[in-house]
Amino acid sequence: MPIVAHNKLPTFQRLREEGQTILDPDRAMHQYIRELHVGLLNMMPDAAIAATERQFYRLVGESNPIAQFYMHPFTLEELPRGTQARAHIERYYEPFEKIRAEGLDALIITGANVSHADLSREAFWDPLRVVVDWATENVTSVLCSCLATHAVMQFHHGQKRRPLPAKCWGVFPHQVERSHHPLVNDVNTVFDVPHSRYNEISRAQFEAAGLHVLAESEAAGVHLAVSADGLRVVYFQGHPEYDTVSLLKEYKREVQRFVAGERMEYPPFPENYLKPRERAILDDYRQQLASAREAGLDPPEFPEALVATRLDNTWHDTAEGIVGNWIGQVYQLTHQDRKLPFMEGVDPNNPLGIDF
Repeated sequence: MPIVAHNKLPTFQRLREEGQTILDPDRAMHQYIRELHVGLLNMMPDAAIAATERQFYRLVGESNPIAQFYMHPFTLEELPRGTQARAHIERYYEPFEKIRAEGLDALIITGANVSHADLSREAFWDPLRVVVDWATENVTSVLCSCLATHAVMQFHHGQKRRPLPAKCWGVFPHQVERSHHPLVNDVNTVFDVPHSRYNEISRAQFEAAGLHVLAESEAAGVHLAVSADGLRVVYFQGHPEYDTVSLLKEYKREVQRFVAGERMEYPPFPENYLKPRERAILDDYRQQLASAREAGLDPPEFPEALVATRLDNTWHDTAEGIVGNWIGQVYQLTHQDRKLPFMEGVDPNNPLGIDF
């Protein structure tokens, strides 16, 4: 069902241009369809703030035919922001105090860039914990993405992420581990997910915390896990929300960091992402770049346009299915009064009635 454009956030217009149905608030008021209010705690850096909004709004908006969605973006004041991003936040985002007072049906927490190996040293650590502690007591379900998963695992379960020998970067196949769980019971038993991270929470760590792993990759590790009750917290380690070009843009940024001397080695290709033609184009660019540097010339333009149109997306349909299942469970279990997370008669320790 549609997302309601209850403010002037530019993301709504971008989604309209993609063909997604976005309702004006006046029209939404005259439809006898239940509302769901979904928060987005967007901790991404300035350059990724708008793209992250679109990615998660798109998944929510495509997810469920029986509700209309009001999205509530907010962030943490402790995160450093430039002038343009701060203006965007001040104009379109809501203060957490307002969200806490009015309540949410569901909450999505994005990843973030970090400066320290120990997440507890990050400026966002304490305010993030305040949000998560409130949400896990007052919101039907919280979906954590990547870095948010690592943070919650550390401060709720004492499980610290561990550095990988090399960056986990690319698109990887994952096997469904518990096909009876409502989040995955009608998706492909093997599906792709993009990953982009230097650290991980292992399966053993999830299980030591009493959580349930729903999907795992031999190469990339656990992608999807849930809290002991099956729904209150959903953990992503991958990035199913990514656009088709997201990994290409990350690769471009890493190349630019190499050119600027910010990284010593030329970046490898993301795994299982580029076809031979696109790899050849990028290999040729690397040679052109080396020649230009040797001759003291400006670097050539990165051939993004040549590559972007030939990329495949092998993960979005399953991501849409899993998020749709998540929203469906939230819809069934949430009171109309959002300050009462579960319906009367539902076991809060096993709201889905699953025999794990």
